[in-house]
Amino acid sequence: MIAFVSGPVAALGPDTAVVEVGGVGMSVQCTPDTLSGLRIGKPARLATSLVVREDSLTLYGFADDDERATFELLQTASGVGPRLAQAMLAVHSSDALRRAVATGDEKALTAVPGIGKKGAQKLLLELKDRLGAPLGTGGAPAPVTAGWSDQLHAALIGLGYATREADEAVAAVTPQAEAAVAGGGSPQIPQLLKAALQTLNRTR
Repeated sequence: MIAFVSGPVAALGPDTAVVEVGGVGMSVQCTPDTLSGLRIGKPARLATSLVVREDSLTLYGFADDDERATFELLQTASGVGPRLAQAMLAVHSSDALRRAVATGDEKALTAVPGIGKKGAQKLLLELKDRLGAPLGTGGAPAPVTAGWSDQLHAALIGLGYATREADEAVAAVTPQAEAAVAGGGSPQIPQLLKAALQTLNRTR
């Protein structure tokens, strides 16, 4: 198993980062929150989980070991594969997911694309004794001021939404981002992504 990758960031995409390790570029699938903390040319260390399929080897990267552990635990539930587990972590932090499961927060799980009401109920039952108790606040998301709309748009495309849907979702959360700037703060990609996904769920 590849436990982590460490090295300069060679490239960034909507849902991937390429980290140079010993002269080899390792392509790593990451959530928008993790990607927002990376910069091309800067050193990075990502905890990783290797998912092996008959026709592919996919490396998923995380900001820390706790997020990786949550990613792997989520997949112990029936019907949850790596892409859905990553989508859950794109919307909620590890601690927020633990809190949702511990409190039976069905609404929090249905905010994730691909999880309906029945699926959320099933996940709450299956994960109740697996994720454990919340550890704390889950940490503050990384602030992003410049280019938030481009990053958010790329994140939505990476999650499988059409360009038109991504455009509409970005437009819907623009007032929220502008309000953050007007208040002296910074637009935060994880929070904006969550709001954008909720908007898309309502329109489907």
